[in-house]
Amino acid sequence: MIDKICMFLTNRIRKEMPDIDDERAEIINYGLQNVIGEIPKTFLVLAIAYFLGIWKETLITFLLLAPFKSASGGFHLKTHLGCILGTTIFYCGIPILSKFIILGGTLKYIILASVFIFGMCMIKLYVPADTENVPILANADRKKKIILSYITFFAGLFIAGIINYNVISNIIIFGYFMQSLMITKLAYKLTNNKYGYEVYGNTSVQNA
Repeated sequence: MIDKICMFLTNRIRKEMPDIDDERAEIINYGLQNVIGEIPKTFLVLAIAYFLGIWKETLITFLLLAPFKSASGGFHLKTHLGCILGTTIFYCGIPILSKFIILGGTLKYIILASVFIFGMCMIKLYVPADTENVPILANADRKKKIILSYITFFAGLFIAGIINYNVISNIIIFGYFMQSLMITKLAYKLTNNKYGYEVYGNTSVQNA
């Protein structure tokens, strides 16, 4: 159903803008699928979280991770079912871990520092982690994503380090670690994804 709706909208857009070629239309269609598909997927994840007794923590996870996730990017699973399962595991698994694992004292700051070092290295190497279907090819856009990733990542972990509420602190630490993994080359290979520059050329590699 989502595929049909997105194809209908893509065809309407092409009718209004005849200069859009097949390659650009494919990118538009993929973008529409992500946007339209996110709405029912979000409600479904929150419904599952409600039955698990963690809907508040899941909602907080959505909100806390959104800035860094939006800036850094990451792989996309190829099917709607896979995407739903992956999203559910990500946004329900992190709150569950955060509620039942206590990071206190020195241990918290050792783990936080480790996540910080790892995440900063992954941002340096892989951000913006785009995909072949939704590439980020303009140098200005890529640099903006890199800067926002550094800012949101640092700000999030700084907040995690100073607040006393263990669950929220854990959500940020675990969530930012998982998001840092999702932009790596290994994660892309395991999910059969490609970065945009791998398909469209190296003229806009993030460190250029």
